[in-house]
Amino acid sequence: MNYSTLKKTVVLSFVSLMAVGMANAQSTDTSKMAASGPAKVFGGASQYSRFSIGVNVGVTSGQVAFFNNSTNTYVANLGYGADLRYQLTHAFSIQFEYYGGQVGGNDNGGTKVGPLGTVLNGTVFSTKYNSFSLGGMFDIGSISFLHRQNGLLLYGSAGVGLDEYKPTYTNLAGHQNNYSSSALDAPLGAGLKFKLSDALALNLGYTTTFVQAYNFSGFHTYPQFNEYGYTYAGLEYTFGTKNKPNIEWVNPVAMMYDELYDAALRAEVEALKGRVAAVETAVNDLKKDSDGDGVSDQFDKCPNTPAGTVVDGSGCPLVIPVVDTTVLATRAYVNSHGGGPAKMATAYANIQFEFDSSVLKTESYPILDLTAADLKSGGAVCELDGFASSEGTAAHNMRLSRDRANSVKTYLVNSGVSAKKLKVKAFGETHPVADNSTEAGRILNRRVEFKKK
Repeated sequence: MNYSTLKKTVVLSFVSLMAVGMANAQSTDTSKMAASGPAKVFGGASQYSRFSIGVNVGVTSGQVAFFNNSTNTYVANLGYGADLRYQLTHAFSIQFEYYGGQVGGNDNGGTKVGPLGTVLNGTVFSTKYNSFSLGGMFDIGSISFLHRQNGLLLYGSAGVGLDEYKPTYTNLAGHQNNYSSSALDAPLGAGLKFKLSDALALNLGYTTTFVQAYNFSGFHTYPQFNEYGYTYAGLEYTFGTKNKPNIEWVNPVAMMYDELYDAALRAEVEALKGRVAAVETAVNDLKKDSDGDGVSDQFDKCPNTPAGTVVDGSGCPLVIPVVDTTVLATRAYVNSHGGGPAKMATAYANIQFEFDSSVLKTESYPILDLTAADLKSGGAVCELDGFASSEGTAAHNMRLSRDRANSVKTYLVNSGVSAKKLKVKAFGETHPVADNSTEAGRILNRRVEFKKK
């Protein structure tokens, strides 16, 4: 087969394969749901098939666009390859690649220097090679905004590895020489991938391999490193079960759209909205207070109370009993000495307390009721002076005397006396009215005195 026939055969093969792949890629029905299987956008990588193997075949050339070439004449030779690939994400995978074949060319119009420094005129070379590399592949456009399923991917690849090669060259004088060598190489490529099925894909691509050597073509090209090109077509198979879609063909945008429109999810959202609305209604009912008395309607036992009415916790008007001063004046109480003679209760009499206590005694109530009645009936104000006996520290007794005066004030306010009429002062253990060295004296000193003004 001559070069012209080979070239036509390769071109026709590429055109046929591309037509098949593009027809399959464009056959995606945009009205259908996204990729098959139970995969979810945020379900993790384990839900996808990610391991694949591929094979390819094509033509090689010693001429590479945009670079200095080892030959000025294009000569096509057979190349082939295989790869193992593991997809890490929708758009990136790591791969191990193998390329093999033969690169040839001639330079009938120039002069080259051989590996031993000899001048080679009209050199013709043919180099057999085997290249092994580890690299990555980048899927460009792994998200399709035109179709619900991806059917066509543009990809780029890059790697680094080892190239073992054996060049054979012949000059015009018929001298031939060959040897074996190896060097680091870096394949850099791009291509198109067409979806034939969820597991099978057609690859069309081109790779330029840069070899860190000057003698890949049999003669020295110093200071220019060598490179060669490989144009190929191949098939790729992705391993996995039917319920795990190929991660490369999954369209995350379409999957997210489908998840948002999932019937069960939408039903749950609607149910949640209903529950939220019910809670909001219940809260509004709890807050509703039609008569403005501070008690919500659900707990108001006396609705529609007039504005400004003082109510209790159930929303009913608070009834403050009228104090019968005649009854209070005749109410007897036992004085703070305990067991002493009965006395008549009088307003503004001293209020006595137990040791280290600010709790009002029941026998103090008649005095406080009479005092409250008098303060409410007139415009007088009253100073409440708290005192303590000398037990304990001065600071403690000062706090205790203030607490006692506040206990009296609280009782009077709850009885209807305006707080503005009452002023609290604390004197601690100062100003005793009896001797603190005796218990009888200390009992009298534990008191609150009234100063009506």
